[in-house]
Order: sequence, then C-alpha cells, then structure tokens
Amino acid sequence: MTTLVSSADTLTRDALAVLQPGFTGTSAPDWLLRRLDEGLASVGVFGRNVADPGQLAALTAQLRAEREDVLVAIDEEGGDVTRLEVRGGSSFPGNLALGAVDDTALTRQVARELGRRLAACGVNLNWAPAADVNSNPSNPVIGVRSFGADPALVARHTAAYVDGMQSAGVAACTKHFPGHGDTSVDSHHDLPRIAADLTTLQGRELVPFRAAIAAGTKAVMSAHILLPALDGTRPATLSAAALHGLLRAPAADGGLGFDGLIVTDGMEMRAIAATYGIERGSVLAIAAGADAICVGGGLADEDTVLRLRDALVRAVRDGELSEKRLADAAARVRALARWTRRAGAGEGTAPAPEAGLAAARRALRRTAREPFTPLTSPAYVAAFTPLANIAVGHETPWGVAAELARLLPGTDTASYTAEAAAADGTGSLVAGLVTAAGRRRIVAVVRDVHRHPWMADALDALIAARPDTVVVEMGVPQAPPCGALHLATHGAARVCAQAAVEALTESAPSHPAEPAG
Repeated sequence: MTTLVSSADTLTRDALAVLQPGFTGTSAPDWLLRRLDEGLASVGVFGRNVADPGQLAALTAQLRAEREDVLVAIDEEGGDVTRLEVRGGSSFPGNLALGAVDDTALTRQVARELGRRLAACGVNLNWAPAADVNSNPSNPVIGVRSFGADPALVARHTAAYVDGMQSAGVAACTKHFPGHGDTSVDSHHDLPRIAADLTTLQGRELVPFRAAIAAGTKAVMSAHILLPALDGTRPATLSAAALHGLLRAPAADGGLGFDGLIVTDGMEMRAIAATYGIERGSVLAIAAGADAICVGGGLADEDTVLRLRDALVRAVRDGELSEKRLADAAARVRALARWTRRAGAGEGTAPAPEAGLAAARRALRRTAREPFTPLTSPAYVAAFTPLANIAVGHETPWGVAAELARLLPGTDTASYTAEAAAADGTGSLVAGLVTAAGRRRIVAVVRDVHRHPWMADALDALIAARPDTVVVEMGVPQAPPCGALHLATHGAARVCAQAAVEALTESAPSHPAEPAG
C-alpha cells in the first residue's frame, strides 16, 4: 500500500499513536512490531489472542521488547464479557451481580483481584467498567453488564471498581459515555437513539460518570449513540458537543471536567462503519475530542492500521483536522502509558483468588414455591438459548450443565432456541423436551426471559407440564420468579453457574462467605 509520508515524520507518529488496533494470533505478527517501532503506542487484545495467562504474558513481553511503554488494552469486564477466560468462563461475576450484593468493598476487592491478574499478564489498560444505568429493561446490549437501574447504586460501584482496578496498576476505562443503558438497539448492529432530555441525562446517565471521574478513572470510552438533546446530527463518539462540550468542559460550564484519555468504542461497529466508514469516522472522532481510536474487534490487520493512519495524516494536511488536536490526543496516550509504568504491574497487590466465587454466592437469589429437595441424581438441563450478544461473543460457555454433570454424572443437556420454537411450535418443543428428560428433574436455564416472548411461552408450558421444574435465570431477573425453585444468578459467568449448582445440590460451604473487607 502506498503511504503518504515517511514513518519518521512526527505527524505520522502521532497518527499511529492514537490508534488502538487488534490483531490475529497468539503471538505478535511482524507488522505489528514494525508499527510499534514507528510510533504505534497501544495494542488491543481480544479473546482470539488469549490461550492462557502464561501465553498472554509472553505475548505482552514480546510487545514490550519492541516498545517498553506500550499500552496493552483488553475488554475484560468479568462476568459475561471476558477475554482472559474466554473459553472457560469468568472467575468473576459481572456488574449486575456486584450491584445485587451492593457491597462496595466487595466490588473494590473483585476489581482489584481482576486487575492483579491482568497486570500479571502484562495488560495495563482495561476497557471497563461499564457505568451504564440499565434503565431500559429491553436493552439488548447492556443488561447484566450494568450494576443496575438505580443511578446512585451504579455510581458508587463504578467508583469502587475504578479504585480497585487502578490500585492494581491497571488503568480503568469507564464506558459507554454518555450512557448506553436507555437503548433498545445494539450499536454493534445499528445507531441507537436516546430521546432523554438534558435534565434526565444529568440526573441519570451522567451520575456514574461523574463518580468515576471523581474516583480518578484514567480513561473514558465513548458510545456510538445519538442523543438529540446533545447533538441531533452526530453520535456521541463523533460529537464535539458530547466529548468536548460535556465530558471535557469544566463543572462551572456544566461539564464533567474530565482531563484523561477519551477512547472510542470499536469503530468497526455498524453504528459508525455503516454510516461514516471507519476512516472518516476516525477523523471525525479525533476532531470532536477523542484521543484514541479503538479498532480491531472485527478488523485486525495491517491494512486497517495504515488506512486509519493515512486518513488522519491526510485530514491534517487538508485542514480538516487540527495538527494540534492530533498532537494533543497523542500526548494523552503517551501520558497514560507513563502512568501505567509508574503505577507498576500489580506489585504489592495481595492475591484474593476466592473473591469472585464469594461474590457470586452472595449475589444468588433463591425463591422456592415449597421446601426444595436438593438434586442428588442426574438431571436434564434445558438451556433456552437466545442469540449471543456480540460484546459477549459466541466462544464463552454459559449455563449450569457442565458443573451439574460434574457433580451428578449422567446429567444431559440440550439447547432450545427461538428458531426451534418457531419451526416446531411451542407445544411440540416442550413435549419433546419432556420426553427427552424422562423421569429426571428438569433444570430450565434462561437468560433475560422478559425480553424473549418465545422463551416465556415455552417456560410457562414446561412448568405446566412439569411443575417440579427448576428455573435458573442467568440474565436480568426482570420476569416474576417461576418454577418449584427459581434461582437468579445476575449473570452467566462460570462462578455464577457454580453458585447456582451449589444451591441446587446443597453442596455450598456450610458457612456463607464473609463480606469483603
């Protein structure tokens, strides 16, 4: 590909510095190492890049051999969204579980332990926590990734998470500014529109971001959402009114006074890519006040990096983007890299290996219609499976079947989908399920049953046919509890499944875990 300028040019180095690209493979490709030498300052790590902690540590060491101060970023929320444990499920419950417990000391401890593990692998920037207030129960993309629907609760746990993560030497990136919780559209697929007025935004969406900034969050991630109350034309990621006029502006002028790094959400998401294209979108984002361009969840190659680099250089030369604005953005990236080096790699952070499981146990909510007889023989697990959230991904396992089969050998499982319900009819689907289960106890596992009418109908029919059915809700427990026993885990992390199975088999410790100190 023909480049516009020499790799030694300051403008080119600044253009590379503001990019946070992904790549493929479990070791760094040659092209990535070359670009680090030419000025690239950040790299994004995704599930496809992680086999185990030892391999990830070797990968980050490989990057730092080329550039000692490189920012290595990851999207590790814990809970449903995990990259560190993408193939086995997270050792930590997600935000909704922590919000359900509502113990900020526990949230701080969980974030600190997660940060310690990231730091041990050489990761120093985490695109977390999600500070979105999940005010819309139909939200298809946030859900259990939020601490809850109450702004004050979300604010105190966001602040605790930021404090815990950064105490381990890993920079927190609070997202998705100015708040993705009141949407009914996933910005991975389309551009969501939030109709809330400024008063509502100030009293709801912005409350957790103010708390995160007060707690010292080093970075904030913008959302690809359109808020006409702020900007009727451009989504927040591309809006100077949102990024400069609201996030950066001092409190005296009605802003949040944030002076750290502003990172965009993934620019390949269709909310941006399908409307503006990633090159044009990246130029507009930097011009609007963003400092770092996240790209690589789907686009992860050298050509993408060169296209974005050259688009930024061209925009400066054409007068569309201020050279000073680009230089300021690059300077903020480098400043954060310096902070991570001073903060250390989790040195002095005492391990708390059981923090995640203790939190998952405390988050479990149990509703029994009558005294429940624990499972002691093989069960039949019916997983009512919705389409995967893109942020969560398809690789990460969920549900209770594996853990239940480990304790009760002979337990079988099958997945039931909306497509199957539509093709066969709810009655046939449930009849087949009951036949497959035979005399075994049925454990129905659901996620966000309130958002999926097919799932609610199938669950009603199943309970009518088999009243002894146990229900495990691993999403947002918005629908009324049902079944002989209803367990709400507040997330689908591996430890949430473990806590649920302990309750089903009464194999939990005889003494409940103590609150975190």
